[in-house]
Amino acid sequence: MIGGNESCTAGPIPMSYLTCLTYILGEWTGVEHIEDYLSYAVYLLWVLFPLAVVLLLPGVLVILFYTSILLLHIYKRKNELKEAYSNDVWDGARQMLATLWDGHGRIWHGYELHGTKNIPEGPGLIVFYHGATPADYVYFMARLLIQWKRTCHVVADHFVFRLPGFKILLDVHGVMHGPREECVRALKKGCLLAIAPGGVREALFSDEMYTIIWGDRKGFAQVAIDAKVPIIPMFTQNVREGVRTLGGIKILRSLYERIRLPIVPVYGGFPVKLRTFIGEPIPYDPNVTAEELTAKTKAAVQALIEKHQKIPGNIFRALMERFQTQKKDD
Repeated sequence: MIGGNESCTAGPIPMSYLTCLTYILGEWTGVEHIEDYLSYAVYLLWVLFPLAVVLLLPGVLVILFYTSILLLHIYKRKNELKEAYSNDVWDGARQMLATLWDGHGRIWHGYELHGTKNIPEGPGLIVFYHGATPADYVYFMARLLIQWKRTCHVVADHFVFRLPGFKILLDVHGVMHGPREECVRALKKGCLLAIAPGGVREALFSDEMYTIIWGDRKGFAQVAIDAKVPIIPMFTQNVREGVRTLGGIKILRSLYERIRLPIVPVYGGFPVKLRTFIGEPIPYDPNVTAEELTAKTKAAVQALIEKHQKIPGNIFRALMERFQTQKKDD
C-alpha cells in the first residue's frame, strides 16, 4: 500500500493521476479490477445525465418562486410594514418581482406577448389554457405590469394556499381562492381577473395534443355575467413543450382524483419559445346563459390553440422556434 509520503510519480514508470487514484481506491477497498467498476459508473453517469437534467430543471421555477418570497420579506422588513398591507407600499415590490420574472422569460424562453390591444381598459375576465406550470401566466403578468402598468388578479387552486411560505407572495399579487362572490367583487372594482377553468387537472393531464379539460365547469362564465364584464381568451404557444408531465399514467390520474393533490411528476424546463396570444373579447350579453358563454369561451380558446399551435406539440420544433427571426402575427 502506498504510504502517506510516497508519490505516484515515484519509480521507473510514473503513474497518471487517474491511475494513481484507481490504485489507491483498489488498495483501500480491497476490490480487484476496480477500474472496470469505475468505467461502468462513468458510463452510467453519461447515460443518466440528460435524464437528471430534465428532472431537475423544473426546480428552477421553484427556486425563482422562493427567491421572490425572500425578496418580499426583505422588502417588508426594509419598509417596516405591518400586517395590513398597503397597495401603494407594495407597488415597488411588485415591480421588482416583475422585472425578475420578465428577465427570466426573455432570457430562457424569448417570451413574447401578442394581442394586448384586446385587453379592455376597464375590468375583464381573462380565461386561459393551463400548462403544466403557471410560468407562462407569471410572465404575462410581469410584462403587463412593466409595459402597461396594470395588475391582474388570478384564481388559484386551494392547494397553492397551503404551500409553505407562499402566503406573502399570494397576498401581494392578489391571488384568490376563487369564491364566486369574491371574484365578482374584484371585477366590479375595475380589476382584471384571470382564471384557468381546467385548473390543476388540465395542467397535469392534458398533453402535447393540447386537449382542453374543463369538465362541466361554468362558474367563471357566471362570474362574468354577474359582473357584466367581457371574457378575454388567452393561450401560450409551446407551453406544454417547456414542461411536461407523466399524467398519461392511469394510476397517477386515479390517485389525483382520490386525494386531489398534484403529485404527478414533471420533467423538462426546456428553453422553448413561448408566445402568449390574447384573443378578441367576448362581450357581456345579458341574454346569454352561463352554459352558452362557457361554450363560446371554450371555442375561443380552442381557436387560439388551432391558430397558433402545431399539433401535436414537439419539443425540438419548439426549441428551434427560438431562432426564428420573422415577427409572429397576432
